[in-house]
Amino acid sequence: MAQKVIHTLVDDLDGSEASQTVLFALDGKSYEIDLNDENNAKLREALAPYIGKGRKVGGGRATVRRMGSDKPADDSQAIREWAKAHGWQVSGRGRIPAPIREAYGKRAA
Repeated sequence: MAQKVIHTLVDDLDGSEASQTVLFALDGKSYEIDLNDENNAKLREALAPYIGKGRKVGGGRATVRRMGSDKPADDSQAIREWAKAHGWQVSGRGRIPAPIREAYGKRAA
């Protein structure tokens, strides 16, 4: 039997289909949020005055990952939380199955 599983990136603000995951940091903590193009533009517009007056720190790491990226996910706790929130069955410890890691990697691409 063949099976096709489709994972959709969902905008964390309004529940619509998201097109990207945006990474940002504040007070020494990094965050990521899945957004559609409209909400991404709103976030960038809201932050623009602060970014314009702020100083760049660190390397030129991209802040947006487009769907389809094959960037590996290496934060096991974040993967477990995401998997549980999206209906996957995953244990609280031990190795995370490859299909779950792959799905997690594709959701933030």
